[in-house]
Amino acid sequence: MKALKLAGISLAVLAVITAGLYASGYGQSLMFKAFVAYNKPAGTFNEDDAVTAPDYGNREFWAALPDMQDPADLVPSGIDAIVQGEGKVDTFFIHPTGYLRSASWMSPMDKNSGTEENTMWTMSNQASAYNGCCNVYAPRYREATIFSYFESPEQRDLLLGFAYQDVKRAFKYYLENYNQGRPFIIASHSQGTHHAKRLLKEVIDASDLHERMVASYMIGAVLIPISPAWFDSMQHITACQTADALHCVVHWDTRAEGSAGVERPQESLCTNPLTWLVNEDMADAALNEGAVVAEGNYILGFGKTEDLATGQKFMALGTPRPGQTAAQCRDGTLFVTNQSDNDFGRPMGGGNGDYHGLDYALFYMNIHYNAKLRVETYLTNTRE
Repeated sequence: MKALKLAGISLAVLAVITAGLYASGYGQSLMFKAFVAYNKPAGTFNEDDAVTAPDYGNREFWAALPDMQDPADLVPSGIDAIVQGEGKVDTFFIHPTGYLRSASWMSPMDKNSGTEENTMWTMSNQASAYNGCCNVYAPRYREATIFSYFESPEQRDLLLGFAYQDVKRAFKYYLENYNQGRPFIIASHSQGTHHAKRLLKEVIDASDLHERMVASYMIGAVLIPISPAWFDSMQHITACQTADALHCVVHWDTRAEGSAGVERPQESLCTNPLTWLVNEDMADAALNEGAVVAEGNYILGFGKTEDLATGQKFMALGTPRPGQTAAQCRDGTLFVTNQSDNDFGRPMGGGNGDYHGLDYALFYMNIHYNAKLRVETYLTNTRE
């Protein structure tokens, strides 16, 4: 009885300490570190343990192709899109992290999994934004697990570097077998943006491909900044300064007004998607051409949980909602109207004001129309 009483007292003390640490902020950090340590993949990454590299000559390894029925074909209610395969310009879309599990450091690329449903979610709700202007191509690849981002920068870059090799091979296959000399957009989100960053520097800027790149929508880089130093390292590609600028990059990271900005090791480009300018002026919600609520569910199963598919289908996008939010860049972060009390905040808005999951949704129609504008500008310039 005495032992049980002592145990009860110990647990009560532990609970008080934990609550105090959590409230102070230290506990949040400690609990998060403990979660990562328990859930991350076992051992160190070995390339030999990864599944066989994708063969991009096999359509199975593409999440979206113009002649394939896929969720990137979806269009918001009342909005026009081109006939896929008939566009004069392409979009090469690099999807974000969908692999949140810890069975391995790289995705096993199991088509019957929650991870692959997450990839289809991004086709539906992100890649589809570009089908108003362009034929959409999006490779599947051996993406790094979300836990890669909680490793040291050196280990993280090693893991991302392995995944990037798939993206690079897919892009080269696309150029040699699909592109046929057409101009193209590079679009991405999150982990996809980290791969796009390397692709632009190592492949596109370093060749005459930069002349055919209409623009790059590299969105949601978060901790790996789209920095002035990165732009300085390139010869041709710059940050877009206007809505119709070409051969350039746009980027933002979204947070709720009143929350903390993104902490990064360097400055990062913040393009306001309501004006397409790089400044810290407030853009009124009247400039928001339509936010679009996400279709389907992004499966938030982390760590050691089984990577099960739910069988969901991505069938239709809803009607755009103009004026959903104002937006202002401050210190490299895009701040928007708090969405916690509506359909946008509940599924993908983080409780701490982190709207990484809303980087596309809140500005879906602005992206859609701006991609069309840049494509029209490019085609007009090349005809003159």
